[in-house]
Amino acid sequence: MNFLLLSVGTRNKVVQYFRKAFNKVGDVIATDASPLAPALYEADRHYVVPRITDAGYIDKILDICKVEKISGVLSLIDPELSLLAENKEKFAQIGVTVIGSSYELCEMSLDKRLMFKWLSEHGYNCAKTYTDLKSLSSAVAEGEVSFPVFVKPARGSASIAISKAYDTQTVELLMNHDKDLIAQEFLNGQEIGADVYIDLISHEVVSIFTKKKLVMRAGETDKAVSFKDEKLFCLIERFVKEAGFTGQIDIDIFEIDGEYYISEVNPRFGGGYPHAYECGCDHMNLILNNLQGIANEKNIGAYSEGICMMKYNEVMISEK
Repeated sequence: MNFLLLSVGTRNKVVQYFRKAFNKVGDVIATDASPLAPALYEADRHYVVPRITDAGYIDKILDICKVEKISGVLSLIDPELSLLAENKEKFAQIGVTVIGSSYELCEMSLDKRLMFKWLSEHGYNCAKTYTDLKSLSSAVAEGEVSFPVFVKPARGSASIAISKAYDTQTVELLMNHDKDLIAQEFLNGQEIGADVYIDLISHEVVSIFTKKKLVMRAGETDKAVSFKDEKLFCLIERFVKEAGFTGQIDIDIFEIDGEYYISEVNPRFGGGYPHAYECGCDHMNLILNNLQGIANEKNIGAYSEGICMMKYNEVMISEK
């Protein structure tokens, strides 16, 4: 039973964890578009593949699945999630399970306009979102929102091209330069990350790990501390089941004056997942169980509070 990880980049720890889980049952294969992606060299075997935008990309991945006798596949980057979901049946026809949510949910997670619409329509606290300067200006005039606001791409990740704007003129300048930008309310509170696994067989939320983010770098959690709150666990479980996510997901949340606001969802392993794993939330083993036809038991909050994660840089040396 071999497993395929796509677009591994610098997610060395994730590859290591999968190898540990699959150690006695099969190999872990990794791919990336760059031969200089260090996580490639953590796998049992690896492939350098075309970019995901290449017309023959999916066919190449399907070929790897056939050659390597792959049982399950997942991606570690946002743009590829929809592509995998869209081709889920092609993978199923050769006996490969795509670990991920539906195409519609992957698209909603990638598009902040769609996510805001869904959250607001279903009664969840979230950042007010404006798709144009006129609607933002009207909301400011009516006291619905105040500056500063975040101006960011409607479809984007890793905090790329995000600007904090303190007045209408700045927002106008930014939006005139790029028509695909939106303005979002600035949520001034404690940022929280949640690593969640939804069982592929029972479709129940079986694991939740939450952490308070202390330091961020390039859109990822650099330092964090684990904590528990039953109110938050219940909110996450309700949201995930109502939306219909499945497999591994990462949720960004804000706590403001005792209330929780859902910010974004990444239907994949997040950059801060090693914190959850090292605290005992082994989602790789949960995936392995599901691929073996075993439904996982519900075990939410199975970790200690007050455990800190502190990232640091490592170096990999290899002959070219």
